[in-house]
Amino acid sequence: MATSSTSSPLKAAALMEQMKLHLATDAGKALLKKIGLVYQLHVAPKKIGFNEEIYVVDLKKGEVTKGPYEGGKPDATFSFKDDDFIKISSGKMNPQIAFMRGAMKIKGSMSAANKFTPDIFPKPSKM
Repeated sequence: MATSSTSSPLKAAALMEQMKLHLATDAGKALLKKIGLVYQLHVAPKKIGFNEEIYVVDLKKGEVTKGPYEGGKPDATFSFKDDDFIKISSGKMNPQIAFMRGAMKIKGSMSAANKFTPDIFPKPSKM
């Protein structure tokens, strides 16, 4: 892993670190059996499509990585602003409503996208 003197300014980066730990727990392992999909997340600081950081949440292998998915195509790809991603992952914003409002964009399988709920994320500690 490359060491960088500049860490990510995104709140999503901290959540992704928590997600790595969460997938190692029994609750995280249960998600792998229940969902078994690969999600690619494009998180932008201010506007979708600009200066995005890409994360892969692999619920087949139980991994969270930074950068595009390299094992083919992800089951679903999401794009959102950092603040909206935190609201969705913490359950403060409904993913379907976020999609209808344009706060979240989806590519790929809609059935896979429907399984992308706040339940897959660890309950937030103080961020």
